[in-house]
Amino acid sequence: MKFVIAPDSFKGSLTAKEVADSIAQGITKVFPGAECTLVPMADGGEGTVQSLVDATKGKLLTKKVVGPLKNKVTAKYGLLGNGKTAVIEMAEASGIGYIDEETQNPLKTTTYGTGELIIDALDKGVSKIILGIGGSATNDGGAGMAQAIGVKLLDSNDNELSFGGGELGKLHHIDISHVDKRLKHTEILIASDVVNPLIGSNGASAVFGPQKGATPDMVQILDSNLEHYAAIIKKELGKNLADFPGAGAAGGLGAGLLAFTNSKMSKGIDIVVEYSQLKEKARNADFVFTGEGGIDFQTKFGKTPYGVALATKEVTPDAPVIALAGNIGKRVNDLYQKDGIDAIFATVSGAKSLKQAFADGSKDIEQTAENIARLIAAMPKH
Repeated sequence: MKFVIAPDSFKGSLTAKEVADSIAQGITKVFPGAECTLVPMADGGEGTVQSLVDATKGKLLTKKVVGPLKNKVTAKYGLLGNGKTAVIEMAEASGIGYIDEETQNPLKTTTYGTGELIIDALDKGVSKIILGIGGSATNDGGAGMAQAIGVKLLDSNDNELSFGGGELGKLHHIDISHVDKRLKHTEILIASDVVNPLIGSNGASAVFGPQKGATPDMVQILDSNLEHYAAIIKKELGKNLADFPGAGAAGGLGAGLLAFTNSKMSKGIDIVVEYSQLKEKARNADFVFTGEGGIDFQTKFGKTPYGVALATKEVTPDAPVIALAGNIGKRVNDLYQKDGIDAIFATVSGAKSLKQAFADGSKDIEQTAENIARLIAAMPKH
């Protein structure tokens, strides 16, 4: 019997690989001779680096870079098993985890460190970069990233702008003559499920700015500055990004990448399905297990469990897809579609604190997988 085990991480508790290991342990208690193919997954957000490194037998690299508050931070990124593809999470260099209520200020925070990771990956000889852009602390339109790769953002006196979204209103001219030439031949896949434009009521500043500490007055300044930034990009580079879907992701980093690199937007889960070779591994599977810390109706919109179901049903339509979750939320019936998830099981064993649920995560997942396997074993053979 062939089981494909393709979960996301249980955020705050277990990595995707640890979840997959726990599910496999539960299954093999009932089916000791089963073929268990482990495919750690992610959807472009937190855990994407680790999942793709695990799935491709790659390696993790670390680099000291400029953090969102201009201090040095140690960021990790992945080199996939083919040796030619890097996977970067911008949150490692420029993420919201580096700020708190006292230090948050999207007028000042920068994506410079993300650009430094891109350059370091080029130094390792990669020809493709997968860049997950969730969880940012920034609202600078990717200006810091651009400066790190060699773009000069100049004011009316030909002085380079300082860091932060608060500076973009001073932008007068963009000089791209010093951009690292290797980027012309490097494809960047932007892993993001955010479709917000750069500016306006649904833009980066209005929707995501308050999460990063922006007051209503700051939101107005940031949005105006990004509008000016987009106008200069359109005038000098011929790229119209103000209303481009996804340009507002990560405080406008999406726009910066589209403006200054050879990039294209992709759904995070689609990228991970491709690079983990999930479809090939799910071919002829008897059962597919997936999961995530929380599952609800929003899982249908680009989250790992539903993406695993779609990929599985494309190659093995009759394979049941079973999802495990620490928390089952609203309207999960929306996921029970012809090409969707077949069954969802909660893993938490009884009432307990969140801290205890995290501590028991591996054991509870293993027990739930074993129980499901026992049900499978008890089913009549047709």
